[in-house]
Amino acid sequence: MKLRTDLDPARVREGELLWAPDPQQVANTRIAEYMRWLARERGLAFDDYAALYRWSVDDLDSFWRSVFDYFDVRSSTPVGAVLGRREMPGAEWFPGVRLNYAEHVLRNERAGQDALLHLDETHALAGFAWEALAAQVRTLATRLREMGVAPGDRVVAYLPNVPETVVAMLATTAIGAIWSSVSPDFGASGALDRIAQLQPKVLFCVDGYRYGGKVYDRTAELRAIVAGLADLGHVVVLPRLGGALPAFERDGLDVRTWETAIGGEPVAAAGFRFEQVAFDHPLWILFSSGTTGLPKAIVHGHGGILLEMLKLVALHMDLRPGERMFFFSTTGWMMWNFLASSMLCGVVPVLYDGHPAYPDVDVLWRMAQDSGASYFGASPTYVDILAKAGVVPGERYDLSRLRAIMPAGSPVSPAHTAWFYRNVKADLWVCSGSGGTDVCTGFVGGVPTQPVYAGEIQAPHLGVSAQAWNDAAESVVDEVGELVITQPMPSMPVRFWNDPDGSRYRDSYFGVFPGVWRQGDFFRINARGGCFVLGRSDATLNRHGVRIGTAEIYRALATLPEIDDALIVNLDLPGGGFFMPLFVKLRVGATLDDALVARIGTRLRDACTPRHVPDKVYQVDAIPATLTGKKMEVPVRRILQGMPAERAANRSAMADPSALDWFVGYAAAQTDYSR
Repeated sequence: MKLRTDLDPARVREGELLWAPDPQQVANTRIAEYMRWLARERGLAFDDYAALYRWSVDDLDSFWRSVFDYFDVRSSTPVGAVLGRREMPGAEWFPGVRLNYAEHVLRNERAGQDALLHLDETHALAGFAWEALAAQVRTLATRLREMGVAPGDRVVAYLPNVPETVVAMLATTAIGAIWSSVSPDFGASGALDRIAQLQPKVLFCVDGYRYGGKVYDRTAELRAIVAGLADLGHVVVLPRLGGALPAFERDGLDVRTWETAIGGEPVAAAGFRFEQVAFDHPLWILFSSGTTGLPKAIVHGHGGILLEMLKLVALHMDLRPGERMFFFSTTGWMMWNFLASSMLCGVVPVLYDGHPAYPDVDVLWRMAQDSGASYFGASPTYVDILAKAGVVPGERYDLSRLRAIMPAGSPVSPAHTAWFYRNVKADLWVCSGSGGTDVCTGFVGGVPTQPVYAGEIQAPHLGVSAQAWNDAAESVVDEVGELVITQPMPSMPVRFWNDPDGSRYRDSYFGVFPGVWRQGDFFRINARGGCFVLGRSDATLNRHGVRIGTAEIYRALATLPEIDDALIVNLDLPGGGFFMPLFVKLRVGATLDDALVARIGTRLRDACTPRHVPDKVYQVDAIPATLTGKKMEVPVRRILQGMPAERAANRSAMADPSALDWFVGYAAAQTDYSR
């Protein structure tokens, strides 16, 4: 496997050219095919991606109608206007159109082909055939109807990343019910913080799961969850531990196994009816991280997700029917919804249920080889683990079918980008991106016809009017500003659940710039359209007018081998002063001595600004993070400023709730940070 042995990730500079597609690669992309279709069917010619992008945001109606037609989206009613009301919030997409998300997945059914691949810590990679998946979806959907589940009812899941979860989601959405899921690594309180808001009729669940070689029995959590869902009428258990069904203290509760739920007479495709729903009919409900309060229940619609996922998977990820795609995720993260939605394009998702580094640190690369994955998703944290372990996947595995890698989940440094070219493959499209649970898609990300520059996201996505705005609401280039979206997107939330007047929704995204979506991230875009997402803007490091995203601090610290993880906050002190502590988790064997503190200061002074050298550095055992790996900067800052921990942070949303204890004790011991 050819590697870029000339690259030293530690020395690669931001903006350094790492890869460019050759003319034949460009011509073979799906986005090039789409552009040829636009020329043929619409009489529209564009010289490059930049011109195509400008049209896509300047003429939203024509662009999104072209997506609708190009991907042959099926509506049971005539298609009229693309945008009725276009103000944000409340834009009205494709009024009058009726369709169904699950129907568009199952239309890809192909006899003798796999719909998805799956593996876990105890089972080897296996296929799940289209015939089996489609048959189970139709049968389970019919059983749900027999249970009395109607369009608009909520069906929730406490399931891992396994094929049955995909079947349950598709069966739910096929009948117009609303899907929502949490991963079984959530405790009962964390799960109930989310799904109890929805008053579900049906719960799909497991009795336990395996992770990192250990068995986790969840029957006690299940009993607490069921007890906390007053409107629940049905429980479907997928046994994973081999024991008896859990007993629940609830009269009249229907409890059945998965096999019972999908059993009985099969339902033929010709005899099954997909519920035709409005374009904005709720499809699923995702949840914010909930680090500082009850998680927001974010409602997405059938049509918006359908269009966004078709555009994302085909045009920006350049995937074709039959290609295999992997991204490590749990069912509690929007990346699972994105992974399952790749089936809309006939792509074969690879599901992995287990620890990403068990039994070996390179288990996912073995999976990539065995599955013949074309597209591999990885987090920067995972790259750090591999780099520290000295793993070189390109030397160990046959990755000849791998074309693209998407690092996502947190900001990607130049070193992260370069690592793939040195250690995986030289001819590789490394296309980092950034989006969010809020829209269940990307704002900025990969463009297969564009070069790859170190540490740089290639461009804003088609149809996404992403800009960096300063405090005066002016669009700026090559300056750090707020990431805003100035035009509506189809997958913006339909609403928040239990937000009848829309006030929580408006406050979350439109409270700072009325009529313009503010994502809450620091953002920079350069003259060629390259993008940088620099961390949450509500965790601002702003001293004497100089502000920087925390991601830039962490990017600089990543070059110091002694530091395993870090978190930085800035505290405003009385009288206009500041105190900015840095908290570091060190690698085994490293010591926080004066020499390391001095090197930290030098590195930040050189890479950022002298004003962003921390006032003090502290060693901690763990960095507080959410279940999806986001550093909890805002809750830590609030705790250090005197807010009680129970108000500042939701421990049930944390990967390691005990990680906050050190910060609580530290805050209690302080009387004056200025000393």
